Amino acid sequence: MTLALALAVIALTAGGDASAAVHPIIQIDDAVRFYRVYDAAQGHPTAEALQKDYLDAGSPGLHAFAAARRITGEAIFREMNAYPEIYAGARRCEKPLPQVKARLEADLAKLAALDPHAVFPPVTIAVSRGKPVAMGDSGGVRIGLEALCAVPYFDADVTDRFVHVIAHEYIHVQQDPALNDDDHPTLLERSLVEGAAEFVGEMISGGVGNPGVAPQAKGRETRIETAFLADIHSRDLSKWIDNGSLTTPGDLGYWVGYRIVKAYYVHALDKRAAVRAIISMNDPDAFLAASGWRPGINLPAKVAAP
Repeated sequence: MTLALALAVIALTAGGDASAAVHPIIQIDDAVRFYRVYDAAQGHPTAEALQKDYLDAGSPGLHAFAAARRITGEAIFREMNAYPEIYAGARRCEKPLPQVKARLEADLAKLAALDPHAVFPPVTIAVSRGKPVAMGDSGGVRIGLEALCAVPYFDADVTDRFVHVIAHEYIHVQQDPALNDDDHPTLLERSLVEGAAEFVGEMISGGVGNPGVAPQAKGRETRIETAFLADIHSRDLSKWIDNGSLTTPGDLGYWVGYRIVKAYYVHALDKRAAVRAIISMNDPDAFLAASGWRPGINLPAKVAAP
């Protein structure tokens, strides 16, 4: 089955009615167009062809993705020549897309039930410059097909991988733009933004977007979190965030943020109100103070949704 036939773009239903099905638009035309250009050049398209025939002809979601993450024909060309196996290997992610759509409808219905104000803008699945794996903001969710397929420490099951990452990004869509879109956040701000997306994304989908982070911390929890606490107001995130690669996990800030958010939920008496507070968080320092978190705190592996 071709990628073009794998998913039909379907109408979007708002999440205000928790009993209604949630049908996110899943835009795959950009990925189809990329591989059309790729195949026409026997796997070696020029930078000019990538720019004109793929990017310039792309969807609004791809244009937003390119603007936000400096994706150009030249950047893709360089990455493709350096790592051709990433682009060839991404085609293995085509077949699971129908299952991804079906799973997402069920999981996002859970988000609609948890947060009546949740919105469900389109998902754009496209091909990028080897990174980022994904991003989500008020305009929608964008997935880098080649990057998501290439990360060896993400879920081995490709359907799980897509669902968990998209669920994570949909939480970013709901978050306060002043935090989610801040170009110069503190470590605490960025870690709580990512930790909230991991926590609520796991609650609705059954798994976190980046499962490679937690194993790094095993047995070192108190030491890591003590060091984190000393850095919480620093704007130098290089030790904690965006410091992984396609082959080596990093992002311990995600893990600490997830644990702070989980502590908040565990200690809350009203679990449903806690989820809403997590999603709508706009004061990270106050949230930290209310969470009951401390370095090395013992938390349950799993928590139940309200």
